[in-house]
Amino acid sequence: MFKRSGVWWACIRHNGRKVQRSLETSDRKLAKAIESKVRTELVEGVYFNKPIGRDRTFPQLVVKFMREHAPKVSDSQQRSYATSSKHLLKFFGEIDLLSISPKMISRYKVLRREAGLRPATINREMAMLSKAFNLAIREWEWLEINPVSRVSKEKEDNERDRWLTVDEEVCLLENSSEWLRDIILFNLHTGLRQDELLSLTWDRVDVFRKTILIKDTKNGKPRTIPLNKTALDILESKARVISIRSKIVFHSKCGTKIDKHNLRRAFVIAKERSGIEDFTFHGLRHTFATRLAHSGVDLYKISKLLGHKDIKTTQRYAHHCPDSLRDGVDILEADYNLTTVGRKAAISGEGNCHKSLGNKVRPEGFEPSTH
Repeated sequence: MFKRSGVWWACIRHNGRKVQRSLETSDRKLAKAIESKVRTELVEGVYFNKPIGRDRTFPQLVVKFMREHAPKVSDSQQRSYATSSKHLLKFFGEIDLLSISPKMISRYKVLRREAGLRPATINREMAMLSKAFNLAIREWEWLEINPVSRVSKEKEDNERDRWLTVDEEVCLLENSSEWLRDIILFNLHTGLRQDELLSLTWDRVDVFRKTILIKDTKNGKPRTIPLNKTALDILESKARVISIRSKIVFHSKCGTKIDKHNLRRAFVIAKERSGIEDFTFHGLRHTFATRLAHSGVDLYKISKLLGHKDIKTTQRYAHHCPDSLRDGVDILEADYNLTTVGRKAAISGEGNCHKSLGNKVRPEGFEPSTH
């Protein structure tokens, strides 16, 4: 037996076959008892004939997933897992894992779609379910087949090509309370995700380097964001009234983290007063990226500022970058020797080049062989 991540494992060889499995306990005495049972089943020849997964229920799968895998991901991803698991548990109930079929999973998708969920939300729930089954196969040895792998993903069409115009921005800020105005303006100049902004603490702010460090990101990789004058001015203003109860930059009146539902409610009210339609809080991040693209900032820089794991995600802003593309071809024009081009054109115009080799344009310094 050996320990891995605080849990006992057994590695047994029997008749040329290797059995390595988690004993699912940190108690050595209990682990030894389970190992003995496994050895007995191997000798009796019933171990490999057992219906794998029949004695494991769906709630057990979710509990183990949330206990062992969820702590390894970001806080926002953990919250997403927690939300998804509630809906999954409600549908699948106490069913054993072998009874969960692709047909049943497809039925779950249909019900979620009928409930009005977006394709991206359904795919996130399916991604969690698939990850849980993969762990049950590769690490926990509960199953041999992942039923989610045979179910197609929803076709996502959630991208909104909607950003604030300058006039809309002015109107939105005029109809926002002071605390909301600071959040909107800061987001327009940093492009943070909602939770990244609401979770920002003063120990992540470096005024001297004019940067902020986003530790808890969607892809799990920290990123540093440079601050322009507008963003710095907001932080300097907030620093004058730092709450002794909280280290959070954009905090509530009580000094606590602003509830996302309260933020959304206040944003909707300000948006309606401004007469702005078809626009969400996430649109502020989209506005940030779109304005960068309009200004000729290349997609690689935009991708790094937004914290996209794959630059393909940033490709949606490519059509906003005509000036950046124009700079690329202008470089070729500036470096090209127009004098040489003109001389070559003149030479080629003296006669028909296809009539003899003597009329062909030769490179500068080229002399025909005299041999």
